[in-house]
Amino acid sequence: MKRRDFLKSSSLATASLMLPKFLKAFEAPGVLPFKGKTLVVLQLSGGNDGLNTLVPTRNDIYYKQRPRLAIKQAEALALNSECGLHPSLIGLKSLWDEGQLAILNSVGYPNPDRSHFRSMDIWHSASPADRYWQTGWLGRYLDAQCAGNAPAKGSCSSVALEIDDTLSLALKGEQVKGLAMQDAQKLHRATRSPFFTAYSEAHGPVHDDEAPIDYLYKTLAETLSSAEYLFQQSRKKTLAATYPNTGLGKNLKTIASLILADTDTAIYYVSLGSFDTHVNQGGQQKRLFVEMNDALAAFAKDMKANGKWNEVLVTTFSEFGRRVSQNASGGTDHGTANLMFFMGGGLKQQGLLNPLPDLGDLDEGDLKFKVDFRRVYATLLEGWLGADAKTILGEAFEPLGVV
Repeated sequence: MKRRDFLKSSSLATASLMLPKFLKAFEAPGVLPFKGKTLVVLQLSGGNDGLNTLVPTRNDIYYKQRPRLAIKQAEALALNSECGLHPSLIGLKSLWDEGQLAILNSVGYPNPDRSHFRSMDIWHSASPADRYWQTGWLGRYLDAQCAGNAPAKGSCSSVALEIDDTLSLALKGEQVKGLAMQDAQKLHRATRSPFFTAYSEAHGPVHDDEAPIDYLYKTLAETLSSAEYLFQQSRKKTLAATYPNTGLGKNLKTIASLILADTDTAIYYVSLGSFDTHVNQGGQQKRLFVEMNDALAAFAKDMKANGKWNEVLVTTFSEFGRRVSQNASGGTDHGTANLMFFMGGGLKQQGLLNPLPDLGDLDEGDLKFKVDFRRVYATLLEGWLGADAKTILGEAFEPLGVV
C-alpha cells in the first residue's frame, strides 16, 4: 500500500496522527504525575464585548455612548449597586451568588493589536506585542513538565487536550504538544469500522518507527487499542447533568466525561464564537451567551454532583474587547482591554477582583488595560498547575491571588 494512497483515502489518518501519545497516556498513566487539578480554558473567539458582558449599570458615559446597544439597568443581573451581568448569564449569576465566580476587569497588554489573528497569537504565545513566538504558553508548560521526566525520546505523554479538529498555538510546545479531538465515542465507533480495521491489519509488524508508513500503521494500531480503553473509561460514571444540544454543550460534556473517568489530563481547551459583533451585536451576543451559559451551568452542576468542582477551574478569555462607543451598524468595533471570568469551587478570591473600567479615562476611545494578561497566566501556572511561571513565560509576572 502506498503512503500517498493511505493518507488520501483514510479519513482517520489526521486524527490518528494527533492522538496516539494522548491515548497511550490513558493506557499507561503516570508518565507525568497528575497533580489533581484540572484547568479548562474557554476561548471566546472574535473579541467579545466586555462592557455588555459585565454592564456598568450606573455609568452615564456607558449609556451615552451606546444609546441603542446598552443593556438597561433593569435587565442586567445585578451583582452590586454598580454593575450586573448580561441578562442571558443566569448560570454565572448563580455561581456568583454561591461564591464560585470571580471577574477580572481591564485585562490586556501594552501596545495592543486590533487584528484578530495577531492579537490571538499574542494571547496564545504570551509574547510581547512586538515579538513573534512559535510556541504557546500551555505548550511550554508541557515542555517544562516533560523535562527530566522522559526516560527516552518521545515517551513523555501529553496531558493537554483541545476539543476541536485542529490544535491551537496555545498548546504547542517546542518538544511536546497538546492534542486535538472532538469526541471519544465517535473515535471509538470509527476505529471499529471495517474500513479502519482493514487498513490496520493490512500491514505486518512495525520494524522502523522513523519510516513514515511504519509510523502511520503503528499509529493506527495504537489508536485501535487506546480508543477502546478511553471509551470504556468514559462510561464508568454517569453524568449527573443534562447538557444542551449545542456545540459547546457537547464539548463540555466530552470534557466532563474524561474528568469523571479520572484520566490524567490536566488541561482542556475549548472555543466558542464568533463574538466579532460589528453588526447587530445584541442578537448575536445574546445567542452565544445563552449557549455559553447553559453549557457552563450543566458542566458546573455535573462537577459538583460528582465531587470534582473544587478540583476544576474554568477560565475565559477573548483576544480583545470592543470599543466603548457603538458604531452605525448596531455593533461595536475592535477594542483593547477586556474582562476574564474564573469559575470553580476552589477560588481563593471571589467577586470583582479589581475596579470596573474607567470610561472617563480612555485611550482614543478604547479602554486602558490595567492588568497584563501574563499575570493571569502566571497565576494559573503557579497557583493552579504548580509550575514555574517565569521559566514558561520568559520573565517574572506577579501572580494574582484568585487561586
